[in-house]
Amino acid sequence: MTRAVLGIIGGSGIYDLPGLENARQESIDSPWGEPSAPLTRGVVAGLPMVFLPRHGKGHVLSPSDINYRANIDVLKRAGVTDLVSLSACGSFREDLPPGTFVLVDQFVDLTYRRDSSFFGKGCVAHVSMAHPVSPRLQVHLAAAAKAEGIAALRGGTYVCMEGPQFSSLAESLSHKAQGYSVIGMTNMPEAKLAREAEICYASVAMVTDFDCWHPHHDAVTVQDIIRVLNANADKAKGLVARLARDFPREHEPCPIGSDRALDTALITAPEARDARLLEKLDAVAGRVLRS
Repeated sequence: MTRAVLGIIGGSGIYDLPGLENARQESIDSPWGEPSAPLTRGVVAGLPMVFLPRHGKGHVLSPSDINYRANIDVLKRAGVTDLVSLSACGSFREDLPPGTFVLVDQFVDLTYRRDSSFFGKGCVAHVSMAHPVSPRLQVHLAAAAKAEGIAALRGGTYVCMEGPQFSSLAESLSHKAQGYSVIGMTNMPEAKLAREAEICYASVAMVTDFDCWHPHHDAVTVQDIIRVLNANADKAKGLVARLARDFPREHEPCPIGSDRALDTALITAPEARDARLLEKLDAVAGRVLRS
């Protein structure tokens, strides 16, 4: 069995993770560029944990400026086996009011400015994204939310827009009509890259507002969101602490194979692979490239 290492990516309002024992910062070089911030390593009840603030300390990176490839690469190099994303989002459903946590299981990617794969010219790979969330990890999150008394819905679709502007009314109404649950700006290509890196991934979408579709909800403003963000952040930290206490100390194989996603993904013939790209892929794909 492989030792479990739980990674946490903190979204808007979550720039640190209190309660870590022996907390220390660690800067890890990545061939994909600069990650959002140095990692914070620590332990909770004997479980190794790694924390990364997605937007950097002080929230200095917009969703489009985040180096998602570098973030996932350094988390992989740090040994993370299971990764939980904490993200602010808007809601398209009356039954998902501000303050609700949604354990999403599907994504729609509407981003267009971001590097969405570690692979490409010189080494092509196609991983499955039919089921982008690790169901085992989601089960642990749902149990932790219940234990902490946090209102959390298991299941839902997260549509990821480019941003950084909020939705137009036409966009918001269109997304609602499509049946999407929430909207955010950061879970893509993060979830795709985690799958390519063979890291089990799950997302906690923390509702801050009703987007702008709601007839009795004013246009979304940062000031309104921040008020809910602060309350959500406190709940999220409690959720993570409970998750860590109850989390298996040995990594459990993913029932959908997300931790072995590259087994059948590489299509480029070994003799045709670009050596320079292979060097960059040493952490992400080393398991299959060295076999």
